[in-house]
Amino acid sequence: MIPANVIDDIKARSDIETVVSSVVTLKRTGQNLKGLCPFHSEKTPSFTVYPGTQSFYCFGCGAAGDVISFVMRTENLDYVSAVETLAKRAGIVLPDFDESDRREQGVTRTRVLQMNLEAAKFYRQMLFDEQTGGPGRQYLAERKLSMAAIKRFGLGYSPPSGSRMLKHLSSLGFTNQEIQTAYFAGKSERGYYDYFRGRVMFPIIDVQGNVIAFGGRVLDDSKPKYLNTSDTPAFKKTKNLFALNYAKNTDAGYFILCEGYMDVITLHDAGFGMAVASLGTAFTEEQARIIKRYVPKVILSYDSDEAGQKAANRAIGILEKAGIEPKVLRMSGAKDPDEYIKKYGADRFRSLIEDSGGKFEFMTENIRRKYDIDNPADRVKAVAEVAAAIADLYSNVERDIWIERASKAFSVDPKSLRADVDAQRKRSAKEADKKRRGELIRITSGLGDRVNTDFAKVPKAAKIEEGILGMIFLHPDYITREPGGRRLREDDFLTELGRRLFRFTAENAESGTFQFGLLNGAFTPDEVSRAAKMLAERADLSVNDGETFDSYVTALREEGTRHGEGADSLEAVLARRRSGTGEPPAGQP
Repeated sequence: MIPANVIDDIKARSDIETVVSSVVTLKRTGQNLKGLCPFHSEKTPSFTVYPGTQSFYCFGCGAAGDVISFVMRTENLDYVSAVETLAKRAGIVLPDFDESDRREQGVTRTRVLQMNLEAAKFYRQMLFDEQTGGPGRQYLAERKLSMAAIKRFGLGYSPPSGSRMLKHLSSLGFTNQEIQTAYFAGKSERGYYDYFRGRVMFPIIDVQGNVIAFGGRVLDDSKPKYLNTSDTPAFKKTKNLFALNYAKNTDAGYFILCEGYMDVITLHDAGFGMAVASLGTAFTEEQARIIKRYVPKVILSYDSDEAGQKAANRAIGILEKAGIEPKVLRMSGAKDPDEYIKKYGADRFRSLIEDSGGKFEFMTENIRRKYDIDNPADRVKAVAEVAAAIADLYSNVERDIWIERASKAFSVDPKSLRADVDAQRKRSAKEADKKRRGELIRITSGLGDRVNTDFAKVPKAAKIEEGILGMIFLHPDYITREPGGRRLREDDFLTELGRRLFRFTAENAESGTFQFGLLNGAFTPDEVSRAAKMLAERADLSVNDGETFDSYVTALREEGTRHGEGADSLEAVLARRRSGTGEPPAGQP
């Protein structure tokens, strides 16, 4: 759909170091650059950018690819949308292409975004419609939202019955399949019906200003209280935050993380524009990594009930893992920020922010509520929980500070508490080591490999295939070599992934060159990452000459002949090649 030469031009003007640096802080190490991976939480940088090949690879989680892959992952886009985003960034005007070509492959992100925009306009119109929107307007008035807040967040109303949204979007040319995929319609035995009915509608807008999804709240106490758009080609609820489009522009140096849409809107209306919320799901690691791009600190303002406090405790761990400083806002006299602001005003809430405590204060306060500290048996249980929490801390200094503070808070000898902490750390280290050994065995054997599902069946051949493909990505002209008198063929590969990667590379290599980024349009992100790993591992080796490639091909063919049983090792094949005899060296079978 987009000519290869146009994609080449876009990539040439989208230097990977510049694009990645907008998300990741990079430091140069020799010819390459390293930083903390934006796709998983880590304390030691394992994310590497290779300017020479315009690619990236994370040795921690395996994420890899080129600049297009990076944008696809960070912005949650499909291949074509990522190309369009980079083209806009580079000032390149894309040629017109037929949207129906993309639709044949499924409902596209562009079509979903178009529907979302039209739906937002429709819901807004319904809210202010004299005959239809009365219940919605009354609800918002009862919640004391200002007209400015209603308009700023684009709130709307879905009619309580019928299929008015379905008919509206159909009149604009969208198919029933597209409308259902975008979660504006459900389907029953009697046909399609509106998914959102009789609810106040909250548009969810990304940082580019696109309406990507909706949340809908009932006007009474019926269930479910909130109905949210599920994942679509334009939206992943675990990778977005409500009101981030506004919060990212504040200079407070922190975000206030809430549980609900109404909490966020009320806070914004009261002057706290740094408030955000997760989207109909528990707070996730992906959302924490998004926040880290903008601020180093988060103040949790969750509901004061037991469920809210449990959610806050979980969020603290996620934030710390992402390298974000968590603080907890402690409310009394109100169940959530929305109620607190309306009862006590913005100044009182600002005081709560200033008095917000860290993880230690939050933990000890919850433990004191849970146990009777004056009871010796309860105090032992409380101190055991404290010791377990301190043992999880990464910093020696931080552990020392917490041990000192906890010993005073619970009236115990700091030496005894330290002994309990050290014992807990030893137990945890032993369990982690056992888990790592099991994981290493699983990975090396290929068990549970969801990317190359054939790996466990033929692990030796699969490893050889990875070496061959890595060398082909580095030297596409190897495709025309003739090891043993004939070229490498698709049926030489024993794994389905290896066959597909080889076939695609052979079909798209031109004049001894291959644009690695083309894989993004034909393979899943995980498959592209695996291919990039093959490339990165071979690039780190000094021996990638034609003779080595021929030896790998010979070894793969022998594995195929023996169906993976009783075949010579790759090392034995290489040794025979080096000897020039083609026979096993002395002492080898």
